[in-house]
Amino acid sequence: MIKKKILNSQRIRRIDGGFSFIPHRFLTDGFLASLGQRELLLYLFLIVVSDRHGLSFYSYETICSLLQLSLDQYMEARDGLIEKDLVAFDGTLFQVLELPCAPVQTQAPEKRADIVKLIRQSLQEAEGGR
Repeated sequence: MIKKKILNSQRIRRIDGGFSFIPHRFLTDGFLASLGQRELLLYLFLIVVSDRHGLSFYSYETICSLLQLSLDQYMEARDGLIEKDLVAFDGTLFQVLELPCAPVQTQAPEKRADIVKLIRQSLQEAEGGR
């Protein structure tokens, strides 16, 4: 067993003001591996900015600006986190949720992107026929 010791006693982490943490099972139970890069970025951001109940109310404009995401990238990441049951969103307020029993398997982002592309093409064709 590895013996742990404090490496820098002047810089021990503590909770001041805000409250954020990631349960160890996020890694060990496969949640980390189940997320795409942008989903992980958004999830970590929401954890950092949320209060002790997991609530935060940053606007999509602010999130996109801080994380350097386009609106489409943000929406895809947000929707992915909702589908994976990691966050709830009511249009204004996010809540980072307690981890589910196991990672939720969803469609691959490429397939979602293909579906979005098909829907956009259909809508464009429908508008062109009017």
